[in-house]
Amino acid sequence: MKEGTQEVMKHKNTMENKYNTQEEKYEYISKQHGGYYRHHFTDHAYLYNLYFPPKEIFSHLKDNIHNLVLNYPMAQDALAELIGCIINQQSERIIVGNGAAEIIKILSGSLAKKIIVPVPSFNEYVNAAPEGKAVEFPLEFPSLQLDVDKFADEAIKVGADMAVVVTPNNPTSMLVPKNDLIRLAKKLEPSNCMLIIDESFLDFADNNEQISLEQDIDKYPNMAILKSMSKAFGICGLRIGYMLTANADFAKKVRDGIHIWNINGFAEEFLRILPQYKQEFKASCNKVKVDRDIFYDQLCSIEGMNVFKPDANYIYCRLPDAAISGPEVVKRLFIKHNIYIKDSVGKTQPDAHRYIRIASRTQEENNKLIAALKEVMYE
Repeated sequence: MKEGTQEVMKHKNTMENKYNTQEEKYEYISKQHGGYYRHHFTDHAYLYNLYFPPKEIFSHLKDNIHNLVLNYPMAQDALAELIGCIINQQSERIIVGNGAAEIIKILSGSLAKKIIVPVPSFNEYVNAAPEGKAVEFPLEFPSLQLDVDKFADEAIKVGADMAVVVTPNNPTSMLVPKNDLIRLAKKLEPSNCMLIIDESFLDFADNNEQISLEQDIDKYPNMAILKSMSKAFGICGLRIGYMLTANADFAKKVRDGIHIWNINGFAEEFLRILPQYKQEFKASCNKVKVDRDIFYDQLCSIEGMNVFKPDANYIYCRLPDAAISGPEVVKRLFIKHNIYIKDSVGKTQPDAHRYIRIASRTQEENNKLIAALKEVMYE
């Protein structure tokens, strides 16, 4: 091995292994927000499709790597056309983000004078808002269902100009029925409150094409659909998300917050070739659902475990009363079995320390998780 290569490998090992024991590894990983693949553990924490993209997409990107690296990617209008071809929508209704997180930052951080979010939910909607601009609306406890009528009343009461609903919700993995969302939009419209519906995990739900509101968007001028493509399409590293709305003024305000080259060439090329793989994508989501449903039944068989029936590719559980806390379960799973899941201590809800969220992976990996979970749950 050449001296230069040795130095590169030494630096690489130093950067990736800032720990000497499994306990130190846990402390390091628990503070990270990605790059997990570098650290060799089973990731039941992040939520993505393991069965997509197919190898042909990787081969295509590899074969075109020179052009993708050396040339500027396209800007917003052309990117919106690519998304429009995928979702069968007019490009002027679409804003393409560097992941949904970029658009959330614009929505919560810049546009909303006051935003209301049901909790527990995806934390970024509240985290991205300036201090005092976000209102947390507690879900019904212990069912963790959203009462849209109470939510609408509270949104109007606090003077919110933006309301967010994630469906299926993260972390609960439960849908909000389509008719409830339509009723919510209509109740909010007289108060000039935009309803943001995050459908990032909807591809894993049954009958998702019938329950999505994307094809009904022109009926509701105070509605926008937000979607992270990382989850369903398994492309976390490409960073693609989009917002869809028939409200031209609102679309312009969001688009004005996007810089000119926010999407890289690899992400652009992925969008360009994605329509060729519709059947493969549908098959991959069906495979995810099969694995998840088996995993759900296995979790339900654990005595005392309260398991919420999932509509997404992850499952939310309340630990048995006699079990140790969620954070302790997470730590023990990692240290003893090199498996990483999420607790809910960072979520706004009663008894957050009793809840865990587990991403469904392959059946073999899910089986190992079940056995390890049973082993570490009790003192």
